[in-house]
Amino acid sequence: MNVELVAESVVQDFLSPEDEARAFWRLRYRLAATSLRQVLATARLRLALIVGLSVLLWLALFWLFADGFWFLRSGIGHPETHDQALRAVFGMFFAALMIMLIFSSGIILHGSLFHSSEIAFLLTVPARTPRVFLHKFQEAILFSSWGFLLLGSPMLLAYGIVAGAPWYYYAMLFPFILAFVYVPAGIGAVLCLCIMRWLPAQRVHVLILVGAALVIASVWFIWSLSVGRESDLLTPDWFQEMLSRLRFAEGRLLPSWWLSTGLLEASRSAWSQSVMFLVLLIANALFCQQLAAWIAQRIYRPAYSALYGRNVRRRRAKTARIDRVARRLGAFLPQQMQLLLVKDFRLFRRDAVQWSQFLIFFGLLVLYFLNIRRFSYDIRHIGWINMVAFLNLAVVGLLMSTFATRFVFPMVSLEGRRFWILGLMPVRRETILCEKFLFAVGGSMAPCAALILLSDVMLRVAPVVLASHQLTCLILCVGLSGIAVGLGARLPNFHEPSPARIAAGFGGTLSLIVSTLYILAVVLLTALPWHFYLAAQQTRRVVGDAEFASIGRWLTFWVLAGTAGSMVLGALATVLPLRIGFRAFRRLEF
Repeated sequence: MNVELVAESVVQDFLSPEDEARAFWRLRYRLAATSLRQVLATARLRLALIVGLSVLLWLALFWLFADGFWFLRSGIGHPETHDQALRAVFGMFFAALMIMLIFSSGIILHGSLFHSSEIAFLLTVPARTPRVFLHKFQEAILFSSWGFLLLGSPMLLAYGIVAGAPWYYYAMLFPFILAFVYVPAGIGAVLCLCIMRWLPAQRVHVLILVGAALVIASVWFIWSLSVGRESDLLTPDWFQEMLSRLRFAEGRLLPSWWLSTGLLEASRSAWSQSVMFLVLLIANALFCQQLAAWIAQRIYRPAYSALYGRNVRRRRAKTARIDRVARRLGAFLPQQMQLLLVKDFRLFRRDAVQWSQFLIFFGLLVLYFLNIRRFSYDIRHIGWINMVAFLNLAVVGLLMSTFATRFVFPMVSLEGRRFWILGLMPVRRETILCEKFLFAVGGSMAPCAALILLSDVMLRVAPVVLASHQLTCLILCVGLSGIAVGLGARLPNFHEPSPARIAAGFGGTLSLIVSTLYILAVVLLTALPWHFYLAAQQTRRVVGDAEFASIGRWLTFWVLAGTAGSMVLGALATVLPLRIGFRAFRRLEF
């Protein structure tokens, strides 16, 4: 009887489910409104800058996607083949984004559900566990899906305009995208909860196994695309071969196929079929959310208690051999900077999320560059080879900008909670930022230069172009490191312990946009002059040496001027953000 009275009193302490949901939504609304008022009151210029740059990036993506869809429409006259190509493009695009959303939502939920100070407070208030989980789950959807919206919305709008879609196609875009995002986010949440409940001590090993499985799957996928008869690029035989090999992305049980098929049906005025797929996605989205909440109700609190209640075996502190090697490589630096470099290198190694993502993307690019010669390039297509080489350089630069924003930008913010340790040491604050800049340059230059070298060797570009690409790679790595470190010191966030959420915030988004514009400017300054110079070299045998000599000097001057301009731009992108970061970091109070 006493137990029943206690249980009844405990239940009465809780709000009703509806009132509880309203209370959490009111909390989220007040937090968002307060953050918006603070930004409008103290950072209007920065807000206008980031909105303007985001709009420019969105318009550039819209133009690229629209041009690509026009190319498919004009280049493929056969309606059935054109339909197959569109389904393959949409299927692969949304399937890749679905996998990315599963991992990003799981990683964000791991930090917000198990390693944030807010969750430690929320678990002590009289709130139901599913509601606390849904509060963090909806935040994870917001943080993990902004990249999907930035990439997906220009593509879908561009296709609608090119295809002449009816009005309800545009009306269905947001419901389709919102319902689709919930499905991979729910899968990522379930995986995160299960791993933390039953494998808390082995979560790093699980992450390694998942990364290895992704690498193996990627190897199989790229190998399946590259083996077999090597047709000339963009020929009908090559096109049909690629479509047949990409058909696996059109599996009827994949949510990405439901999304792509529903939108394609809506663009062709088949509104009833489109509504059917929309209802299917909404039903599965609600199911995934309810399944994740049901699992959280049963295992979230035990998983949280098991994580912080388990016995951790203490290991004797010692300097690892790899740390000694890293210190010898930086022997030319002052001793203080050597020790800081070893510290950051050790923190990077201990965070399996960082180096596993780095290795996965690095391995994918290595596989791509190793198979790039399977497209039968010819010396007569030197302009095409040069374009592909510079596109590879731009892709490596964009990958580097993503990792600089994700890993380098939060480095200063993460020092805030333990800055008192560095403050007790005889180390200048400028030394700390210089060390982080050198760590970012050294950590990015070696893999990026190796990737570009592999790409140029497989494409068999001229030695002078290979040297130009290596110089451009150095300019990109130095400039991107300066932007990430400088803006990270100017716009720190010392209240957020999660690097992913720091990178997804205002400063991280601004750093990513500035880095993207910097990459485009540097690559264009070097790519366009070399493209016209190599094209003129190719036609030299046709027009003759005399005719070539009249324009050769101007093209040579243009190549040199573009290279010099990229170097000047790289110096400005390095010095200016670092000076701004030095000034702000010097005045910070911890």
